[in-house]
Amino acid sequence: MIEIRHLTKVFSGTSEHHALHDVSLTIQDGEIFGIIGASGAGKSTLVRCINLLERPTSGRIIIDGVDVTGFKGRQLHEFRSSIGMIFQDFSLFQQRSVLGNVTFPLELRHDKREHRQARARELLELVGLTDKEKSFPSQLSGGQQQRVAIARALANHPKIMLCDEATSALDTRTAASILGLLKNINKDLGVTMIVITHSLSVAEKVCDKIAVIDEGKIVEQGLTAEVFANPQSPITRELLKNDKLSSVLNGADLDEAAGELSGGGA
Repeated sequence: MIEIRHLTKVFSGTSEHHALHDVSLTIQDGEIFGIIGASGAGKSTLVRCINLLERPTSGRIIIDGVDVTGFKGRQLHEFRSSIGMIFQDFSLFQQRSVLGNVTFPLELRHDKREHRQARARELLELVGLTDKEKSFPSQLSGGQQQRVAIARALANHPKIMLCDEATSALDTRTAASILGLLKNINKDLGVTMIVITHSLSVAEKVCDKIAVIDEGKIVEQGLTAEVFANPQSPITRELLKNDKLSSVLNGADLDEAAGELSGGGA
């Protein structure tokens, strides 16, 4: 279980910027939990605080009963290795092959070469890219690159995956395929997922629960279906109204899309 307790993040510079204000959330094991908000609302800052890429100004992050907020050194490294992360821009190493990208986290652990490659090939099969291990990122479509990033994020058998706008750079059909893949990984591997997105259509398709963030504050949270059926905050109603992906993704079958892992530009 992930417990975020009274989290605040202030960036100091010529003037102080309060990116997060007293954020509290509880995320159960095995959930897909969405954090929803417009650009600049504080979503990415929150996710970076969860894996301590950003240090909270105050508050606590508790994972399975352990307060990790003050972790440093080896303890911090081991904690981060238990969390997978995927990004909007894929963040792949352009000079490494697909196989080399997926093995990279295992190289940092100094695993033996045969183990690294066996694990990477297992994951490439999971994401439908067994025939691409010798390719380089520039030779892949956006959807294929995101699948490589997902495989890499799974290399260390993480208990938690953080997905920061993982589909926002993709066309709608490819996005549906990636969402289906993430949903299947959650179901089959039991990985807890935190999905950061500005799109309520994405949240509606994959998230068990959501929290809506606005100006660094959680303004609404609950079961996804309940929030969608009866939005309480003005920003939630605005996001629902303006979500251009809704009509497309509502008609997409994620299980079918996830099954098309070797198809075309996805």
